[in-house]
Amino acid sequence: MFESLPYIPLFQDLEPAQIDLLKPLLEQFTCSADTVIFEQGAPATYLYLLIKGEVVIRYKPYDGPPIILTRLRDGDVFGWSAVVGSHDYTSSIISETQIEAIRIRGTQLLKLFSNAPETGKVVMDRLASVVSPRWKNSHAQVQSLLNSDR
Repeated sequence: MFESLPYIPLFQDLEPAQIDLLKPLLEQFTCSADTVIFEQGAPATYLYLLIKGEVVIRYKPYDGPPIILTRLRDGDVFGWSAVVGSHDYTSSIISETQIEAIRIRGTQLLKLFSNAPETGKVVMDRLASVVSPRWKNSHAQVQSLLNSDR
């Protein structure tokens, strides 16, 4: 599974030495369809890189039913709360199909970034570019749904 690292958008074009720094921190993760990978509000521990399969991001507003925000597919990243300073996941992730993923503990990734700042800058810049549009779209979708219920 680790041979796919150079093809995951988050790690594309990293130098082999940079990928070698990341490999010891990575774990394989698989699950069957209809598995709750993590719940909204659970401690944000892992960043996941989806290799194969499809998951949904589900958000539960305080005073409403759960909302499916989006679906993620091969090459997408989820669980980014684990590396952006949030103590808890801000949404739930549920597998729609059997999935194969790679995950990394946020604390280990941040420690690596402090020890290898060049690698950290590249990966965090890419993570921000992947997550930023999705967060904006999700925020707008939640606001729209919440406003339509009034």
